[in-house]
Amino acid sequence: MKVHYGFDDFAKLQFAVVTSGTFDGVHFGHQKILQRIYEITQREGGESVLLTYWPHPRLVVRPEQDLLLLSSLEEKIELLKERNIDHLVIIPFTKDFSELSSESFIKDILVEKIGTKKLVIGYDHKFGKNRSGSFEELKIDGPKYGFEVEEIPKQMIDNKAVSSTKIRNALTAGSINIANDYLSRPFSIHGKVIEGDQIGRTINFPTANIEVLFKHKLIPTEGIYAVKVLIRGDWYKGMLNIGYRPTFGGTQKRVEVNIFDFDEDIYDIEIVVEFYQKIRSEIKFQNVGALQSQLLNDKKEAEKILLNH
Repeated sequence: MKVHYGFDDFAKLQFAVVTSGTFDGVHFGHQKILQRIYEITQREGGESVLLTYWPHPRLVVRPEQDLLLLSSLEEKIELLKERNIDHLVIIPFTKDFSELSSESFIKDILVEKIGTKKLVIGYDHKFGKNRSGSFEELKIDGPKYGFEVEEIPKQMIDNKAVSSTKIRNALTAGSINIANDYLSRPFSIHGKVIEGDQIGRTINFPTANIEVLFKHKLIPTEGIYAVKVLIRGDWYKGMLNIGYRPTFGGTQKRVEVNIFDFDEDIYDIEIVVEFYQKIRSEIKFQNVGALQSQLLNDKKEAEKILLNH
């Protein structure tokens, strides 16, 4: 997959099979669209193009909403590398770009810059100023500009349409199983290990404190989770806490992971954490002994959960 930041190094194609959108999280529905454009290029030739935008349009158009995302740009690129895409074109999304009319988007970008011959879009895809462009408009303008349009219908899992918003809501509720089903992979966070206050070591549960590198990354709700941790190319099992550590009077929200069977210095190392299931919510214990007892039970539960993964 060749990554293009804008169109400066992108040469117009003879036969481009195109899709466009934010593709936050590259979830199951997105994967169906990408599989379809791969099938078309395999059958009819040409090259596949995914047109996406950064920053996420809502961060530019509605910055007051403080949208949290499933993936950073770097994470999205890595996920898309697995999807048989020939070209990923990342358009810098600005206020000026948001004013581009839907017809100008079709003519100036899809046709003139990319060379679109087939366009595949999701069932709810909108584009252009105020998201005024739609599948109906594309059906009219496509033949006029020499390309065909195909709409992918709603993708269903357990009778629920997949969307990035529903995944965000599941993670916010701690419903990791639902989020992972929609994503068709474990939800993950990337971060750097930073120095903590060493309290975990004093109770025989040392933790790596994680600084999440992408400020708009969605972090699941507070609680204890069964996780896997990628460190220097190797995977380890563990349990992760998101919260304030109320037993110790904590006031600052932290993300910290206890890595099983691991005792190495990993300060300043970047790690990846995959979430598999929420074990329980964070609570305040009467004393440290009660907390230690519960953590032993949490570890047993995490190990049981991770046996299936």
